[in-house]
Parts: sequence; structure tokens; C-alpha cells
Amino acid sequence: MRTISPDEMRAIDANCTYFGLLPLQLMENAGAALAREAKRRAPGRRIAVVAGKGNNGGDGLVAARHLAEFDVTVFLIGRSKDIATEEARRNWAILERLGFDLREVRDSTDLEPLSRYDLILDAIFGTGVKGSVRGLEAAAIDAINASGKPVISVDVPSGIGTDRSVNSEVTVTFHSPKEGIPGEVVVAEIGIPPRAELYAGPGDLALVTGRAADSHKGQNGRVLVIGGGPYSGAPALSAMAALRAGADLVTVAAPESVSATIAGYSPNLIVRSLSDDHLSPEDLGLIRELIPSHDVVVAGMGLGRHPETREALAEIVPECERVVLDADALLPGIPLKGIITPHESEFRRVSSIKLPPGRVQREVLMTFARDMKITVLLKGKVDLITDGETIRGNATGNPGMTVGGTGDVLAGITGAFYARASPLRAAVAAAFVNGVAGDLACGEKGYSLLATDVIENIPRAMML
Repeated sequence: MRTISPDEMRAIDANCTYFGLLPLQLMENAGAALAREAKRRAPGRRIAVVAGKGNNGGDGLVAARHLAEFDVTVFLIGRSKDIATEEARRNWAILERLGFDLREVRDSTDLEPLSRYDLILDAIFGTGVKGSVRGLEAAAIDAINASGKPVISVDVPSGIGTDRSVNSEVTVTFHSPKEGIPGEVVVAEIGIPPRAELYAGPGDLALVTGRAADSHKGQNGRVLVIGGGPYSGAPALSAMAALRAGADLVTVAAPESVSATIAGYSPNLIVRSLSDDHLSPEDLGLIRELIPSHDVVVAGMGLGRHPETREALAEIVPECERVVLDADALLPGIPLKGIITPHESEFRRVSSIKLPPGRVQREVLMTFARDMKITVLLKGKVDLITDGETIRGNATGNPGMTVGGTGDVLAGITGAFYARASPLRAAVAAAFVNGVAGDLACGEKGYSLLATDVIENIPRAMML
């Protein structure tokens, strides 16, 4: 099974909630799985559950209920009124009403009885704890380790990755193995279906949208859009979408024939004028000046197919550290790099793979991405996103988004996210946000929606 990080597990949990699989259901399944393992391993009748105030502790509380035939005592680290989640509070209340032996740990001396139990369930911390452990939680970890009793940890040994952690005999981890767990690991299924991990959701968005409270202008993404010539609207849509998706600064490099028009769309855009009426090798000097001062280049929207434009793009793309290629950048002779965002006919064109009619198969898409060392966001009724190792899907969006310009919007969102995330994470989150924004626009305008309506709904989509 694939090992996942704490961030990925949090994203999966958030997506499960989005799809209707409630945290309370997952907690019940996790606690029941933990109890089954405890029953199998308990050397005697007395079991201590040492629970923190979060959902990890909630898993332990559920396990206590499923272990009712044993002599179970729950040691809550802190006061019950400080339990942090609704799900854990509910399970504490159930145990209270059923008359379980519940003890609130207010002092390290309250933990001295642990050595009298036959088995200890460690449910203090879950994934993602960093730095130093202090206070009652530190005392609890020390008391568990000093007890000399067998210990089963819930999901991960509490404190793993910090200055002190529980020494577990075994860890019962949920859904998938977590990174860095020492010793014996038992992976328990808790009812997360494969499709809940396949399809994009708000959890994927959370992976790409964080920013530091003390960040300043430019630290959250500088995007360079190279587009326009035959068309002026396409690069403007990409640029405005990138800004709405959280990029700090967006520059549009466009041929002189359309640069003034693009600048007129919004005062928020920085527009640099290229030569003539199409991108050409004469523009390489200016483009090479712009690339280093931007985190991501988004290229192709409205550029047209002039031979000189292809020649210029063929030189530009290899020089970009991070690049999103769309539309007229997806042509034979232009190297592929970074993230590409084709629809099915464009994918057939750039891949040169002879495919029968119908949707591109996942295996074909993954093989192509792996061989080319790129990330592919294949647009369709269900978007498919892969870096060759992992494949994800996105089911947001609607038929109204066949209107022109929504692909340009997607490219801009992808560029904004790519400025601060890996290519796969950026592409998955962008597909989700673009589709949700389109669904919101459709709710307001029906199938009369426009690409600009999608852009205006990006902020709402990002607040899910």
C-alpha cells in the first residue's frame, strides 16, 4: 500500500466530509478497528485508554465503548470541557451516560496508575504534531513509556517526529500506512472507498492555498502569462483567473497588436508589449528578462499558430522552471514540460498516440505522463490528472462550461496554484476549483454562463 503523509490524510478526511462520509462515521469505524486489535492482543482484563482532546482521542473513546467486556479506564489528558471536536465530545458524552470509568488528568500524578493495567491504548496525538511536546501530554507520553506495559498506538505513536514519542508495541493505522511509523504496523480499513481518494475535493484545495501571516507582496505567486495575438480575450481570462486564485502578481506578455486591449480589461494586470502581431523570436530577449522574476509561466492562450510563434515557444519552454502549457502551446514541435492542460483532441495531437474513438484510457494517460516526465490535466466530463505515478479525477463542472474561455480560466488557476505547490497538487486543486466556480456560475446564469462568470465565482469556490 502507498504510504501517505499527514497532509494527504487530512485532505482525504476533508474530501470524505465533502462527499457525505461524516467524520463521526469514520471515527466509529476507526475505534471499532482499534478495539478488535486490542481484544486480540490484550494479555489481561485491564485496559487503559490514554486519550487526547482531538479526534485521535475520539478514536480511543470509541474503542473504549467497544471494549466494554474488559475492565476499561479512560484517562483524558485535560478537562472534558476542552475536548476539541464535536465527534470526540459526543463519544465522551456516551461513555459518561453509560457509566464508564472516566478520569480527567489534571496532574502528572494522575497517570501513576498506568503501570497497573495489562494493556495501554495510546490515543493522545494523531499525525502532524511538530516541535516539542510539553505539559500534560509530555507527562502522559513519559508515563506510558515508563509503565513497562504493552502499548497499542492509534494511527501513529503519539509525538512521532517531535522530541518525545510513545514507544509502541504495535500501531493500528487507518486507511493507508503513514510515513515514518516504527515497529509493527497494522493497517485497518475504516470505510473510505477508493473513489473518495480518487476524486478531488476541498481537501486538495487546502493543500495549495495556505500562506504565512507575515508574507508580503510576491511571496504567494508571480505568474507570467504569454498569450494573445490573433485573440486578446484568452490571455486576459487566464491572467484574471490567476489573480482570483490567489497569485500576488500577474504579468501578461502579449503582442503589440493586442497588448493595449488586454491592459484595458483590468487595472490589476501588468501588461508587457511584445513586437508585431504575433509572438516571434524577436521577443525572446524580453521574455528571457521576465521569466526569472516569475514563479510560473502560463503559455499558449490565444497565441495562434504562426510558424514564428512555434519557433519562439520551442525556445521559451525549456527555459521555464515551472510552466503550464495550454491551447496553442500544445502543438507538434513545442516541447512538453511542467503541466499540460489538453482536452482529448489536443492530447491525441501532442501525444501522437493512435487511439480508438472514445475517452483516453487511464493507463495510456499515466504511461504518457511518466514517459514525458510531466503532469497531464486532461479536460473532460470527468477531468483526469496524473503525473505518471498517481491518477486523480475531478467531477465538478457542467455542460455550460463548453462556452469559450473556460479552459483559459483553468490554465490561469493552475498557474496560480503551481506557484506554491507541486504540479500534481496544483493541477488537481485547479480542476476542482474551476469546476466548482463553473457550477456556481451555472446556478446563477444557467447555460448562459460566460467564462468571466466563472472567474467571478473563483473566490466562492475557494471558500468551500
